[in-house]
Amino acid sequence: MKTLEKDELYQNLQGFLKNKGVELKAGSYCEKIQKSCDLLSDAINTSQKGLARAKTEIDKKLDQLRQVIHEKTAPSGRASSPPKPEPASPTQSSQLKAERKKPQSRKKARARKSGQK
Repeated sequence: MKTLEKDELYQNLQGFLKNKGVELKAGSYCEKIQKSCDLLSDAINTSQKGLARAKTEIDKKLDQLRQVIHEKTAPSGRASSPPKPEPASPTQSSQLKAERKKPQSRKKARARKSGQK
């Protein structure tokens, strides 16, 4: 967020009150309102800076936590990823598919054998 100017809050308050029908004239109460608005804008600016600093610190700590979790949960032994298998030729892929087929029940297998003979 952008920072507030020293007199910005007071001017906005003065404009708001003027639209509502209340005009601030020079006087002791007006000066106190202006000083209060200055203090409030300083407090807002300071808290914004503090929140930004806190956010960066939290992000740093969160990154450290992620790194620790990653190190604890990473598989031990290999530093690199396993090699990818090479693509199979068409004859190899049909053999692999045949090997992967679900085994048939004995009745179906016998019925097929008797039908083929």
